[in-house]
Amino acid sequence: MPIQKFSVLPIVIAIAAGTLLPGAASYAAKHPASKPASHKKAAPGAPAPALLAAQTALAGNAPALPAKAWLLMDYDSGEVLAAANADEPLPPASLTKMMTSYIVEQALRSGKLKPTDLVTVSQNAWCRGSSTESCMYLPLNSQATVIDILRGIIIQSGNDASKAIAEHMGGTEDNFAKQMNAEAKRLGMVHTQYMNATGLPDPQHKSSARDLAVLARAIIHDSVDYYPIYAEREFKYNGIKQGNRNALLYTDPTVDGLKTGHTEEAGYCLVTSSKRNDMRLISVILNTNSAQARADQTRALLGWGFSNFEKVTPIQPNAVVTTAKVSFGKADTVAAGLGAPWLLTVPRGQQVQTAVELTPGLEAPVAKGAVIGKVVATSNGKPVGETPLVAQADVERAGFLLRTWQHIAKLFGK
Repeated sequence: MPIQKFSVLPIVIAIAAGTLLPGAASYAAKHPASKPASHKKAAPGAPAPALLAAQTALAGNAPALPAKAWLLMDYDSGEVLAAANADEPLPPASLTKMMTSYIVEQALRSGKLKPTDLVTVSQNAWCRGSSTESCMYLPLNSQATVIDILRGIIIQSGNDASKAIAEHMGGTEDNFAKQMNAEAKRLGMVHTQYMNATGLPDPQHKSSARDLAVLARAIIHDSVDYYPIYAEREFKYNGIKQGNRNALLYTDPTVDGLKTGHTEEAGYCLVTSSKRNDMRLISVILNTNSAQARADQTRALLGWGFSNFEKVTPIQPNAVVTTAKVSFGKADTVAAGLGAPWLLTVPRGQQVQTAVELTPGLEAPVAKGAVIGKVVATSNGKPVGETPLVAQADVERAGFLLRTWQHIAKLFGK
């Protein structure tokens, strides 16, 4: 049909040229490079505690713990493996100091603070010592280095150390609490409100099991240089040696943190991290009735987690997962694979299936490492994780004539 050919083709070419001129929008060109992404023991014969409200678990036979709230999280993925009352805001007691120490650690990492910087102990920060609070026993008007203050917060749970650094960094403890709340918001701790740097009782001072696990995960990930302090069993300062109150550090070599807490209102609390082989789990126990109880319940929770879950690698990082079609490039396709190793934590023995979802309408140029889709993993029909798919090579944009021809072919469905 020559008449139709000569009447339509110039129009098509004009449209194509206008669309493909330099500066035309390109979906693929806007894709940035990927950033590959543990109560007292029940007496023999005592009935098992009833399940708490809102208790959930990804595997069977989860322990029924009498703590007011508890949670077990996989460190790598952030997946909650089991929990009860995970989002109920409760008094966190000295678990508060995890945020205090985290802020100090990040200031050390950024250079805002130096380990040898001196911190002055004000009248307000000074701890007289009593059976109702824990202290580092910093002398009044004395000075201590930031790194000693950090150890005093983490190991000795010093209220004086926490107040002193809060005043040093924020001017006042109230101002520092504002920094704590800003950091909590940044981390996604949506059920947390800090009123002070210590965890001393305040009606508005609350956090949840889930939020505290999120914070623990951030400390482990972001404070690599300072995280080993959380495993130290004792610290001596001003001639006074005090032991870490986390009993599991003395009985379980896989435990390397994090923090204990106790007030009358909050009960006995414990956030713990344990790593066995290639799996790290974070446990949170809130408001139980003794130091022994928080340790026993943590052991039970960690034991259940390590016994019932395993790490799997659904796809090897160097494998080509699929090929993606590319429009207007010097190549028609590009290989897609994982940008980083992918580990999932799933119930032992469960099979994992994967499905590929590619970015629709992918156009050149495509940079090696750019995200061009994702792989979604499921087990027993439920999603258990996902990871980005990235381009394994560069695809340059085709020249004008080739792009014009490809556009025409696309219009006519060829």
